[in-house]
Amino acid sequence: MRPIDAELLSGSALYQEVVLRKLAHARESVWMATANVKAMYVEQRAGKFVPLLEVLDGLAARGVALRLLHAELPSRPFRAAFDARSRLVKGGLELKVCPRVHFKAVVVDGAWVYLGSANLTGAGLGAKGDDVRNFEMGFVTEDFDTIDRTTALFEAVWSGAECRGCRLRAVCPDPILPSGVGQAKKRGREPVRLGKARRLYRPRKDST
Repeated sequence: MRPIDAELLSGSALYQEVVLRKLAHARESVWMATANVKAMYVEQRAGKFVPLLEVLDGLAARGVALRLLHAELPSRPFRAAFDARSRLVKGGLELKVCPRVHFKAVVVDGAWVYLGSANLTGAGLGAKGDDVRNFEMGFVTEDFDTIDRTTALFEAVWSGAECRGCRLRAVCPDPILPSGVGQAKKRGREPVRLGKARRLYRPRKDST
C-alpha cells in the first residue's frame, strides 16, 4: 500500500472545494464522470445562484475542454438548459453515455482529482443546504498516480475501448464504437441525443 497526500471531505465541503474552488476556475480541461446528472445550481457571486451549465458555458468560452461521462439520460431540466446553450450543444461540452458508469470523478486540468460518492446533482455536488443534501464523502488529491489511473479508466470508457468485450452491449442505448452504432440502427434505434428521451433497449423474449 502506497501512502498518498489527500484530503477527505464531506457534505457542503465537497461542493465548496470541488465545484467552487476547482471546477469553476479550470484553465485547460474538466473531465466529469457521474451516474446521475441533474440541473444543479451553484453560487457564482455572493447571493447569486446559477445553473452549473452557465458556469460550464463560461469555461467553454475560455477554451476549456469539457467532457461529461454519464450513465443515464440527464434530467429534463438539465436537457432543456443544455439545448438552450448553443456553444455547449456545438461541442463546448462533450457528452457520452455508458450504462456501466458508476464511478464519480472530477479531474481538473489533469492535475487534480475528486473521487467519491457524490453525483453531479444538487443534493450531491450542488448548492443545496446541509439539511437537505445527501450524506456524501470523497477525497481530493494531486497525487499523480491516482490522477493517471482515474484518467485511464475515463479514457477507456470514453474511447469505446471497453465496449468491444462488454456483455451489456446488446442493451446499451448508444454503444460508443462505430460498429455498435451500426447495430443500433439495424435494430431500428437512432444514436442517443441529449435532447431526446430514451430508455434502455431490452430485447423482448418470445412468448410461449
